[in-house]
Amino acid sequence: MSGEPSDSEDETPSILEEAAAAKRSADKAAGTKRTRQLVTGAAIGVGSAALVAALLYASRNRKNDKS
Repeated sequence: MSGEPSDSEDETPSILEEAAAAKRSADKAAGTKRTRQLVTGAAIGVGSAALVAALLYASRNRKNDKS
């Protein structure tokens, strides 16, 4: 027994590894959700800016055509 680890010592690293894996998985899921939200927000912002630019361009061309 002096040189061999007991059963409880064998289980401890595996429990710690499982806990670490679960934490990494939870962190990855949270990061994925945040990334998706950032990408969605950026896409909405770019789309809105493109729409405003198109409307400004269209209204500018109409004013020049009437003159």
